[in-house]
Amino acid sequence: MKPYIIAADIGTTSTKAVVVDTAAGAVRAVTSIEYPLHTPAPDRAEQDPDEIARAVETAVRSAVERAGIAASDVRCVVFSSAMHSLIALDRDGKPLTPSITWADNRAASYVDILKAQTDAHAIYAATGTPIHPMSPLLKLMWLRDKAPAIFERAGTFAGIKEYVLAGWFGGRLVVDHSIASATGLYSLERRDWHEPALRAAGIDATRLPELVPTTCALEGLDRAVAERLGLAPGTPVVVGASDGVLANVGAGALEPDEFAVTIGTSGAVRAIVREPRTDPQGRTFCYALSDDRWVVGGAINNGGVLFRWVRDHLATKEADEARAAGIDPYEALTALAQQAPPGSGGLVTLPLFAGERAPYWNADVRGVFFGLSLAHGKPHMVRAVLEGVGYAVRSVAEAVADAAGRPREIRASGGFARSPFWRQTIADVLGAPLTVPDAIESSALGAAALGLVALGDWPDFAGAKAWSASSHTHEPNPATRATYDELFSIYGDLYPRLVDPFRRIVRFQSQP
Repeated sequence: MKPYIIAADIGTTSTKAVVVDTAAGAVRAVTSIEYPLHTPAPDRAEQDPDEIARAVETAVRSAVERAGIAASDVRCVVFSSAMHSLIALDRDGKPLTPSITWADNRAASYVDILKAQTDAHAIYAATGTPIHPMSPLLKLMWLRDKAPAIFERAGTFAGIKEYVLAGWFGGRLVVDHSIASATGLYSLERRDWHEPALRAAGIDATRLPELVPTTCALEGLDRAVAERLGLAPGTPVVVGASDGVLANVGAGALEPDEFAVTIGTSGAVRAIVREPRTDPQGRTFCYALSDDRWVVGGAINNGGVLFRWVRDHLATKEADEARAAGIDPYEALTALAQQAPPGSGGLVTLPLFAGERAPYWNADVRGVFFGLSLAHGKPHMVRAVLEGVGYAVRSVAEAVADAAGRPREIRASGGFARSPFWRQTIADVLGAPLTVPDAIESSALGAAALGLVALGDWPDFAGAKAWSASSHTHEPNPATRATYDELFSIYGDLYPRLVDPFRRIVRFQSQP
């Protein structure tokens, strides 16, 4: 067996290419190519699909070079990708729109429009995708009404991974069941496009990519493309899945009582189950992983992006001083946060600065510091932000537990996993042991594991467990947990009381 797999992980702000040694799941090399998220208005979040396509190629080629491996040693390339993007393509496969990302909020009003036109909860229950402006279903409704000329001209509507793969394989547009199940257009039970959702969007299945399994291996990589990638012609390319479901595999969270918590720019809580499950209250998503595994969970908008907000707007002096001293600003800010006690002296943050997905699925919310007094200082505010993200994670974890059962263990991934302080905070808020795999490139490792299953080298995902060894486990501190239990109760009371004021302040903020 050829010893290496390249996982290409298309994210919101960058693409990573990770060279994985298949013998032990060791990461041989990582390259990351960043690109901008264009936000010309508060409700817009778009990207240039061709810029991302170039970034993917550059990342793969650079990873091969950095790893110092021969092209003939690459077993396959396998993809991981962010979900919910939408690109209108003409009949020649050329983009008519930018890639409209999950963070784009222009379809917000279509939540109510869909609910007025049809049984929106029935569509959620059938598709597993919450009714939210992130959903390509709602984006299509918005595009149909606000840009009818583009909508009519489009031959196909696809996401960013489908667009990149089409460039590698002569324009063939395929979408895996995992990405498809995050569109709001896919039937979990039938494993095909969902006709009521297609009718609501104003399209038929001929305007969507061909559905394929996550384990589908595309053959016949174009020679010119292979040369740009630094790969051998004909290298198999496994279509792969969404980054969220693959993060569970890479983190070794393979059973219902093993939750994965990811906090990067945003965040998520997920568990793998053996049959599709949706939530009567519509709080969680359900996305496909393989024929017999599904992932239930919920994503939050506000994760590491709030720590960046703290760095850039609240604790700028401390961040600048850290840079001048050659210290990572985030390390300095976690040290600052630890000057405040657990619970931040009764200061509670609702970390809803960028609207929110799970468990509220409400784009019209904003951040709140609750309980702020003259006794509070900057350390309290910084710690309250990190704790607030923990409360948001817990609110999702409780919804996931209703579908999957209580967690025995939490497995961590994402940028927050580099911070011992933040990891301990999450363990204390959740009240469960939190294990940190030694390798934190969970989505990429999950993709590599999927590649081995796709090519028949592994019978199932169980082998990924050996790749997720850990030397760090955080046990919850009982005293701190009691503090967080009390404050989480207050946190839970705040949102329902603020729904109408949130709506009004967002309307005010949206005025020209």
